[in-house]
Amino acid sequence: MKNLNMNKSIFKTHPIIKMINSSMINLPSPSNISFMWNFGSLLGMMLMIQLITGIFLSMNYCPSINLAFESINHINHNVYKGWLMQILHANGASMFFIMVYLHIGRNMYYDLYMNSMTWFVGIIILLIMMMTAFMGYVLPWGQMSFWGATVITNLLSTIPYVGTEVVQWIWGGFSINNSTLNRFFSIHFILPFVLTVLILVHLIFLHQKGSNNPLNINNKFDKIPFHPYFTLKDLMGFMITITILMMFSLKYPYMLNDNDNFIEANPMSTPPHIQPEWYFLFAYAILRSIPNKMGGVIGLVSSIMILFIMPISFNKMMMGNSMFLFNKILFWSMVNIFIILSWIGSNPVEDPYIMMNQILSTMYFLFFIINPIVNKTWNKLIM
Repeated sequence: MKNLNMNKSIFKTHPIIKMINSSMINLPSPSNISFMWNFGSLLGMMLMIQLITGIFLSMNYCPSINLAFESINHINHNVYKGWLMQILHANGASMFFIMVYLHIGRNMYYDLYMNSMTWFVGIIILLIMMMTAFMGYVLPWGQMSFWGATVITNLLSTIPYVGTEVVQWIWGGFSINNSTLNRFFSIHFILPFVLTVLILVHLIFLHQKGSNNPLNINNKFDKIPFHPYFTLKDLMGFMITITILMMFSLKYPYMLNDNDNFIEANPMSTPPHIQPEWYFLFAYAILRSIPNKMGGVIGLVSSIMILFIMPISFNKMMMGNSMFLFNKILFWSMVNIFIILSWIGSNPVEDPYIMMNQILSTMYFLFFIINPIVNKTWNKLIM
């Protein structure tokens, strides 16, 4: 009996158990956080779904330009429940990005990016996610996969002096070939594990300061344990998300897929309208809004990298947008700009889309300039 009690005490003092207790069970959390704070845990769940389905798919996928397209057909038609794994993996990526954009939007609305290290790591996670998703889109080796990869990798040729060499080094030749598909498959498989490590770093930085709340009140006393209050809320979020994912995947499995991707890649036949997956369309629209190739690439990269300046440009006396009408108008205008840019990115480069694209791309970047100016003006008015 004495040995049993000793083993229990050792178990309780084990570093891993102590870490779980402090980070999950006994973590003091604000009592007034809403369901908008669920997206962090939902993103963790979506990453697990992507990892599990991806590992099962990799067991039957063949990274060869002669066999990749047929191996996807083989997974869908011959492998037991392979069609389900493939559909969940493809639609899970879309849901992953929906959650990410909602997560970023919530942080922008409540000014939670002021936990700067957590925010910076989060943007790096977004960039690696985009890279992972892009390489995953190439793997089915359909028409849109091949030509999308050709267009996007060719953008690196704008790098001064060494651009062409960099593109050929990535391709492993003078055009996209078997080496390109092999290395894209390897990197697509490895990067989710890198993402997992970065997410742990993201959580460490978050737990150093603790979660914020909708009212942005730093009240050390109005805290409750994470378990059972928020674990139950997270479980409800898990069930709702899995239900939506399963219903969408079973009822509309290929709704978000491009029709051209059901045709095997043919380097001799270019699709009439090349476009990436929907979650890249806003950045793709910004790329196309600038006639100069290098300018377009700078605009594309800047559309994500500009998020890094938000903690630096913050100059409010009070955090959060809920009390400030102009900040609300600016934020919801930005949401509409993002949605319309995504729609324009899916349309051909012709009038009236060209002019709309240029205006909205300018407004996208103006948001990050106008927002601090509005805040500074508001500070002067209330002082």
